[in-house]
Amino acid sequence: MAFLEILESIRQTVQSYLSENNLGMTNFTVEPSKPGFGDITCNVAFLLSKELHKSPQDISKEIVSFCSEKTSEEIKHVIAHPAGHINFEIDYTRFNKFVLLESIKPTYADIDIGNSSKIIVEHTSVNPNKALHIGHIRNIVIGDIISRILKKVNYDVKVLNYIDDSGLQVADLIIGFKHCGFSQEPPNNEKFDHYCGDTVYVGTTEKYNDDKDLESKRHEILKSIEDVNSDVSKFAQKITRSVLAAQLKTVWELGVTYDCLNFESQIIHSKLWEKIFSKLKSQNLVRLEKTGKNQGCWVISSPNEEDKILVRSNGVATYIAKDIPYAAWKLGIIDDPFNYEIYTTQENSQTLYETTLDEAHEHDYDKPVFSGDKVITVIDNRQIRLQKIVTDLMKHFTGNDSYVHLGYESVTLSASTASNLGLKTSEKSVQMSGRKGFYVDADLILENLHTKIYNESKKRNDSLSESELNSIAKSVSVGTIRYEMIKPDLDKIITFDLETSLKIEGDTCSYIQYSYARATRILEKSVMSPDFNDGLSNLTNQFEINLIKKIAMYDIQISDAANNLSPKVIARYCYDLSVAFSSFYEHVMVLNAESDELKNSRLCLVTSFQKTLSNALSLLGIDSPGKM
Repeated sequence: MAFLEILESIRQTVQSYLSENNLGMTNFTVEPSKPGFGDITCNVAFLLSKELHKSPQDISKEIVSFCSEKTSEEIKHVIAHPAGHINFEIDYTRFNKFVLLESIKPTYADIDIGNSSKIIVEHTSVNPNKALHIGHIRNIVIGDIISRILKKVNYDVKVLNYIDDSGLQVADLIIGFKHCGFSQEPPNNEKFDHYCGDTVYVGTTEKYNDDKDLESKRHEILKSIEDVNSDVSKFAQKITRSVLAAQLKTVWELGVTYDCLNFESQIIHSKLWEKIFSKLKSQNLVRLEKTGKNQGCWVISSPNEEDKILVRSNGVATYIAKDIPYAAWKLGIIDDPFNYEIYTTQENSQTLYETTLDEAHEHDYDKPVFSGDKVITVIDNRQIRLQKIVTDLMKHFTGNDSYVHLGYESVTLSASTASNLGLKTSEKSVQMSGRKGFYVDADLILENLHTKIYNESKKRNDSLSESELNSIAKSVSVGTIRYEMIKPDLDKIITFDLETSLKIEGDTCSYIQYSYARATRILEKSVMSPDFNDGLSNLTNQFEINLIKKIAMYDIQISDAANNLSPKVIARYCYDLSVAFSSFYEHVMVLNAESDELKNSRLCLVTSFQKTLSNALSLLGIDSPGKM
């Protein structure tokens, strides 16, 4: 019985007491206790106190008497705390073996929350005109980890990346190449996304101030892009796809994959907007303004907000009108107009598709489906108002909260990190701007992390080969940047600092990975193979029990992370698990244990920790290096 099962068993027992006494209370909590209050605690006595006109202490005593006879064999004691809580103590002589045996199975902590229902996660959606910067990485990492967690709890997950290949940012690149003299070939083999963002896009933006004619050319080009058969449109596709290919190299370096690339230009030409607009009008979700400042416009009303224009009086759809049909398509509200071609096979052998409006060709694969029962779209909080409009509209079609905007705050750089990376600032932190060219791309940060980790690893162990050093550097650098992006709450602004993020002490990825490496080293030094069928009831000191409790709570953390769409929960669990192991490592002898039996039990515990931590880190997309 895992921890989550014990919690549910206790909940059912307490509920039985309530039912037998005709008490309808159901909103009580059963949860892990704070240290000193047993292993599990329940607050039901407090909630019943007012209804029964009794003290929580008296009620808890009655419930304890009932639960003592009814709870599972894994519970050793049920105690009425003087304050009124009901505390439960686990019998670790029984519990140890179950936890350690289960934890080494690939299926450990598998929870069927999703019941194989289809869910769409969309993230990244970076304009194809520049390299990815550290702010984009937060979006990508959040989306990727949420996808991994949802797969763990048995959702059928499809991951999409929306490519905005038809907006002003694309027109600016074309202006740069066609009218500002920028070469289409990057100098010195510069990565194409870096060149377009750092040189062409920034340089073209600056020229608008000096050459007013460029602005009119910009709008002409923007209109030409929408004509799929025009030379301008074909050139735009060539450029944006080259930028996209370069961006994807960075994404794959971070261990992120997708199922489908969805191109905005094709969404526009698919007539999805016309289909959803008709539905909106038929359900009176939009109205045509006949008077006032919005006369001739189709608008949607938002509670406590100014009316939002969807279609201007000249018939041109606004920005939000792009998101609405796309959202409806992802939920299957509108028939799928697309065919799908294979874009590439990713490094993990996963097929990446792309949308196309071309006639379907003969394929050796069935047409994939990229709509779901629920959609989670990862977009920063600057768009929270627009996303609420889309979310509220989708409720009218689905009748539930099936369209979810998962928002997050921005990433800044510490002043020292900005300075080290070549940005001049007098501020404590740096807010980045792609238009101004004031940002640090993800490739540069990964490169700097890789170099620092490589050099540190070489200092600590000069016997490691070049391939080993590079492997460690990649694992730790990718792990570090991923961990730092989800360690805080999503609604907190991150100030990323290169030096702090790499410390082997404190709440860092390096500390967690180092804990795994320590466990690996213990197991490598042992001449004894752990036998999980040999007792395990002798793991009774506080450091052993604390570690077992943390291992046992893995399923609770996964459930919490999945239900609340919170990557931080798993990050915090990895850290807390590593802290428990570090305490065990410092206070408990493993290889020099008092007896072979105890040595075996502790080796089993180390193995259990190692596998559980590795599994939890994999949910974060972080490797578990055996050496550091």
